[in-house]
Amino acid sequence: MREPIDRACTVDVQEFIDGQRFSVFHCVLFVLCFLIVALDGFDTGAMGFIAPSLVQDWKVPRESLGPVLSAALVGVGIGALLVSPFADKIGRKAVLAASVFFFGALSCATAFSNSMDALTAMRFLTGLGLGAAVPNAVTLMSEYVPARIRGFVVNAMFMGFAAGIALGGVLSAWLIPVFGWKSVLLTGGVAPLVLAAMLIPLLPESVKFMVANGRPRERVARILQRLAPQARLNGCAFICEAKNPVDTARTSPVLQLLSKRYLLGTMMLWLSYFMCLTVFYLLTNWLPTLFKASGFTLHGSAMTSSLFHVGGCVGILLAGWLMDRFSAIRVVAFFYVLTAAIVFVTGRNVAHDAWLTALIVVTGVALSGAAASMAPLAAEFYPTTSRVTGVAWMLAIGRVGAVVGAFGGAILMGLSWQFASIFSLLAVPSLVAAFALVVMARSAAHNERTSTDTAPVVATRS
Repeated sequence: MREPIDRACTVDVQEFIDGQRFSVFHCVLFVLCFLIVALDGFDTGAMGFIAPSLVQDWKVPRESLGPVLSAALVGVGIGALLVSPFADKIGRKAVLAASVFFFGALSCATAFSNSMDALTAMRFLTGLGLGAAVPNAVTLMSEYVPARIRGFVVNAMFMGFAAGIALGGVLSAWLIPVFGWKSVLLTGGVAPLVLAAMLIPLLPESVKFMVANGRPRERVARILQRLAPQARLNGCAFICEAKNPVDTARTSPVLQLLSKRYLLGTMMLWLSYFMCLTVFYLLTNWLPTLFKASGFTLHGSAMTSSLFHVGGCVGILLAGWLMDRFSAIRVVAFFYVLTAAIVFVTGRNVAHDAWLTALIVVTGVALSGAAASMAPLAAEFYPTTSRVTGVAWMLAIGRVGAVVGAFGGAILMGLSWQFASIFSLLAVPSLVAAFALVVMARSAAHNERTSTDTAPVVATRS
């Protein structure tokens, strides 16, 4: 039974967090979460960097690497679906530290694989840990950052993924000639193990999770004191924004996503992110080939394609900045509409090199900005009691879109589709993604109007 709220000393943890400046506490949390996402990027790109050496050392055909390269992606999806719900039940910190340790240990073990089957199996298991790590990092960061800067900070954290891939390329170029391809996997394994050891003393548990799950007030107060040392919180009761606490406390996180209140929004989030990654991974995997087929030199194809990701870095920060000032859903939907318009125009300007280069940069700004903003958007949509699960399941569904995009590009190229036709086609899923967010926004607004039970969840004493 919950303890009655002491109205003389009651602290709404969201209002408390929103009232703080971005402090050393936030900086430490940001660095830890940034490193987690960066290690995800490093591991994601690792197999691509070591593939040529693997083919040479093991004398295997290149086409046999397909299962190895995709095994981690499958593991990530399953890990997100199965492991992340535990974070909404036992806590973000425990699952996050365990998942980082798990994928670090498995990455080290992968380096000692002696067959393609063993390598594929180990990459799949590594993916399970990765699938649980990133959703937890996104959720924990979003739950501690003041609302006025949340979009910008969480999106900036997501830039760690690109940084990790870039670092992987640099280190691979140095490590493989000297120590062999296994050294890349060992590096990508030892680093998470070290980070997992740092997470235990440095990473805070989510106070919103603690309040929503009735953890002792004293523990909540101690964490908030780290955030604001000057605050006097002894003896205070703590409340959070969760609505319908009786229902959410007894319902599994997965069932909450599919409940009447969230079902339509959940479906629309999944549809939007699926379409987003379909477009993103088709472009990421096939842009150089499309440019080469359109008459660009090999160097020109690589350089122009890289500008897509340069624009992406700008778009991630711009989208986050705009989300903090306007409706987050409308901002992301606008970025999708902009993507649709730009890819349609791009397909009709392939003959103009300078204009095409500019359009590719803007495409990266719009599409990457939308893609990176979906996770914080999902974290904002779901309640504390199912937030990690909501983010994780959306990311898992998006992985299916990534596979569709990669294979879809191959199918379209096999059908002899040209640059203009493919880019024009990409406007369709971009518009579908925008439409899905509009429907989601209307559903959320309707739920807000019809909600009658807004009793706060309260932290109790042990």
